[in-house]
Amino acid sequence: MAAPAGSHPASPPAIPGKAAAAACAAMAVSYVAVLYAPTLLLRLPPATSLRAFFHRRFVCAAVSSAASVLATAALLGVWSLSDSSQALAVFGIRSDHLVITLSRAVVIPLLLTSLVYAGSFVARLWAMSSSCGTDDDGVGVCCTEKLARWMQTSLRDVMVWRNYVVAPFTEELVFRACMIPLLLCGGFKMYNIIFLSPIFFSLAHLNHLFELHQQGCNFMRSLLIVGVQLGYTVIFGWYAAFLFIRTGNLVSPIVAHILCNMMGLPAFSSPRTRGATSLAFLAGSVSFCLLFPATSPKLYNARLDGCSCWHGYCRWS
Repeated sequence: MAAPAGSHPASPPAIPGKAAAAACAAMAVSYVAVLYAPTLLLRLPPATSLRAFFHRRFVCAAVSSAASVLATAALLGVWSLSDSSQALAVFGIRSDHLVITLSRAVVIPLLLTSLVYAGSFVARLWAMSSSCGTDDDGVGVCCTEKLARWMQTSLRDVMVWRNYVVAPFTEELVFRACMIPLLLCGGFKMYNIIFLSPIFFSLAHLNHLFELHQQGCNFMRSLLIVGVQLGYTVIFGWYAAFLFIRTGNLVSPIVAHILCNMMGLPAFSSPRTRGATSLAFLAGSVSFCLLFPATSPKLYNARLDGCSCWHGYCRWS
């Protein structure tokens, strides 16, 4: 699946396309279904607190992710690889040229994703500057204090762990690191994978419709909320799949996922910033045309065998 520099990678194992798609669908369904296992299958009493509720879900997500990794490894024949680093590389966990590769896989996608949120950054900085005082050196005192308090309370906030740790890591592991290699080996073209694989990602968010209904939200409003969420997850899924394939590193879509969860929907305009938000959003959107050069596989791979992809499954021209 991966070959030493200077040699040509072996052909990937052939998997029927329908089998690869079915495996991906099963992973998407199981990722959601296992969340309800404690009460429906194990017959455990309902969680007594929000913290306990999400702790259960964290365990369920970890179990489902581990099962998806094992299933993918079995289907791709990862066990036959003698080098453990090659096996991990199948899932985008790279150990070659670790410092350089990892730093680029973190910094470049993070800066690239930030371009979409240029308007959001301007709006938030504007709001912070208007609410913060300064000391004798002109340093924002209350902003510093707010940041320190936020960091302190965040470590104890279960929703922070859900949105910025558990969800990004487990979702990217299952929906990118497991599914994309399967679909590549199933004979699907890369552009088809980038644009169609987020369908599986969206399936994992359909349970929100059921949960909103349980919370008393009427059906039409629930449908509207979930519809917006699905549209957003599809667009992000395109971007995350593109990052994973181009960089060959799992950390790239993870850091993008974390930033998107932190920022939410991009800010297009704000009446308080007198057009600065809209201008920043427009400039960031135009600058996002750097997508292809910033994700060139050559930046993230040191291979010398003429294969510009990360594990020898694909041939990106």
